[in-house]
Amino acid sequence: MSTAQSPQPEQTAGPAATAGPEVLRPPGGAPPTAAGGLRRALTADADRSRWTRRVTAGVVLGGLAWGVAALLGPDTAPLRQFTTGLLCAAAAVIVQAVLGLDRRVEEHTRRTENLLTGTAAAVRDSLQRLERHDEELRGGLTRQSEELRSGLTRQSEELRGALNRHTEHIGQLVESRVAEVARPADPYPGPDRVRIDSVPELAKSFAEVLAPQPPILYTFVRLEMKRVVGHMSDLTNLSAECPGENHDWMLSLTRAAEQSVCATSTSVDRQFWNSEPASRYLQAQHEAIEERGVSVRRVFLLESARELDDRLLRLCEEQELLRIEVRVAVLPELPPHLQRGTTNDFIVYDEEASFEIDQDLRDVNVRTRLIARQDHVQDRMKRFRELWDAGMGVRELEVRVDDEEDGTWMVDHG
Repeated sequence: MSTAQSPQPEQTAGPAATAGPEVLRPPGGAPPTAAGGLRRALTADADRSRWTRRVTAGVVLGGLAWGVAALLGPDTAPLRQFTTGLLCAAAAVIVQAVLGLDRRVEEHTRRTENLLTGTAAAVRDSLQRLERHDEELRGGLTRQSEELRSGLTRQSEELRGALNRHTEHIGQLVESRVAEVARPADPYPGPDRVRIDSVPELAKSFAEVLAPQPPILYTFVRLEMKRVVGHMSDLTNLSAECPGENHDWMLSLTRAAEQSVCATSTSVDRQFWNSEPASRYLQAQHEAIEERGVSVRRVFLLESARELDDRLLRLCEEQELLRIEVRVAVLPELPPHLQRGTTNDFIVYDEEASFEIDQDLRDVNVRTRLIARQDHVQDRMKRFRELWDAGMGVRELEVRVDDEEDGTWMVDHG
């Protein structure tokens, strides 16, 4: 009877043996590979053999307990003896399972620690490799930066050298052009020679501006030098012109004058005297008078006696305060031979150069000319002297203005 009941613990332990390995599978894990399936099959075989040994040991212990109970209590009921053996067998299996679980937990913990240690070592190695890679990358960037810096420095030096050579070339070009301008000036070796000899130094300093600068300044300087050299070339024929009204020429000629400035002013440029260039022009004339003793004379030419008013009188008095000699001439009141002359504005500097402004039919200043031909300059000086002699001074102008306001002056009223 005891041999018929002994297989029951093995049958009850069967499902537990199959369920043991599934506890260690992490939820949501990656699908098993071929190596993982082999490892799992080996683990399942080991678990089955382990449970077989446990059940066998439990059956043996249960059988021994049953036999001891039968010997010690022959009068005891067989069912109780069997129950005692069965409980001993179950206890033996349970004790072995618990002890085996502890060992598996310790083994799993040890494997986990080993795995974590290996992972930490791998991470440490990866970080070290990353640091070495970072150092290599930093070294490479440093070398590239140094190479780029040296390349830029070399290109900058080459560019600076090229610009210096270009500057020297421009300076030589300007000096050669100025030398060509200087040749026709032999009839006037005195002051002309001094001026022309100083131009190469000025041109050289001017050309040095072509050193490294923003492109817009480089282009501007080159265009300005081209324009100035063009005017110098024109002046080899003792004549130059430019469109519009060139106030810069007028100011430069005033600052260059050493003896005299003889100017006419028509009604066309009456608004000019209220402008900002007029202030600089008058200041330059006053400085020429005070510092170099230049004689400055101006004749205002009026197309009609109706222009004799207080505004003209104030303009003349203002210029007289600057020590500028002023006279006024009314064209219809001049002798016939003076009325037939030109009425364009002109300024003669040192009786050597005539600065003239031409107007169109709308009395708009359209062109500025600088003429140094002696025959033309002498004609302008003759015209100026005749107008100057025929004009009236400021005191006489005051009387005329009062008479015009009172209506007692009958000339040119009709």
